[in-house]
Amino acid sequence: MDAKTTRRIKDNIAFEAARTKPPAGFPRLPDIAAARYIDPQFLELEKQGLWKRSWLYAGHNSQVAEPGSWFLTRNTGKPILIVRDLQGKLRAFYNTCRHRGGPLVTEEAGQSRGFVCGYHGWSYTLDGQLKSVRDKRDFIDLDFACRSLLPVRCETLGGWIFINEDPDALGLLESLGPLESELRQFDLDNLMLVHSRSYDVPCNVKVLLDVFLEVYHLKSIHQDTADRFLDHRGMTATLWPHGHSRMVTPNRRPDWIDPGTRGMPEIQSVTEIPRINNVSYNIFPNIVMPPTATGIPMLVFWPQSANTMRIECHWFGPKLPAEDLSPLWNTRIKNFETILLEDLRLAGKIQESVEGPGFIGIPLNYQERRIYHWHEEADRRIGPERVPAHMRVEQMLGDWIEKL
Repeated sequence: MDAKTTRRIKDNIAFEAARTKPPAGFPRLPDIAAARYIDPQFLELEKQGLWKRSWLYAGHNSQVAEPGSWFLTRNTGKPILIVRDLQGKLRAFYNTCRHRGGPLVTEEAGQSRGFVCGYHGWSYTLDGQLKSVRDKRDFIDLDFACRSLLPVRCETLGGWIFINEDPDALGLLESLGPLESELRQFDLDNLMLVHSRSYDVPCNVKVLLDVFLEVYHLKSIHQDTADRFLDHRGMTATLWPHGHSRMVTPNRRPDWIDPGTRGMPEIQSVTEIPRINNVSYNIFPNIVMPPTATGIPMLVFWPQSANTMRIECHWFGPKLPAEDLSPLWNTRIKNFETILLEDLRLAGKIQESVEGPGFIGIPLNYQERRIYHWHEEADRRIGPERVPAHMRVEQMLGDWIEKL
């Protein structure tokens, strides 16, 4: 963060801590319709118009470090193959043979010089070209050039691999806008994947994602953990184009340092604000990331069904030989998981309530504006005209979005 941004955030924290009501001009936000969480019609619109038109985290460069290495991701609902070809270029394809739909690979990861469908033996190069077919003599005018594997857009942010099923979407870096330049301070090209774990949660993905876009819940859910060192009343939020946002929550004591991180190797380029405050980014639609100088937890939220989801937690840290990793990592991850499990504890019960007749709509306050911002962008991705009027979100926060 440059000096101007740092000063602005500090001023905003002071303003938030001192205010006695929402700032002048902030609009009254209409209720978010309950149907957006439970109605099959909206959930299908969301699936096709949002999830298939967004940049989604697929994995880390270390998973495809060498030419010929590959892995599968199924988080989008369809198996997609991520591969580094023999020239070192990163590519993504649907894991689907162009003959009769057989899978190209059946393992989760591997190393090869090409792909051969186990169903009828059609083979492909690592860059997706059809190379040979069994009993070619029996095909009439089979044009190999028209039978390449179907590609999926694949781009990177540092060492992070993203995919997008929409061929017309903005490029990854363009879509991130100011968020991309702010993330440069974390030296994303030189981070290593330290640890990953996933959790299955019995709720709609937005039920849990909403929780991570605000700190209004701290005093109820995290009384003995995060609320002891974070001052939620000083939280300041920045809304960015394309649904992204940032939340900065100051520590109760300016000199407080997480005792679980003392002595860990640091990312030296991290600037003042993330060093002495809790910063949390939402990379739309489904990444919540509270980075620090000593490590970056990336929470990725995936819908599994109308009322189930999975949350993945990936930890990244300064690149070091595995034998040199700090023994404090285990404590660091365990402490973070304690807070995470507090957030997951009520998710299933909330889902039960959401599905009942008592849940009609969500009245969001100024402190929860990142949730409304998320829903506005969801409708923009889907196309507001496609969303039934009683489920649609009115576009209210345009004047509160930090322009590019």
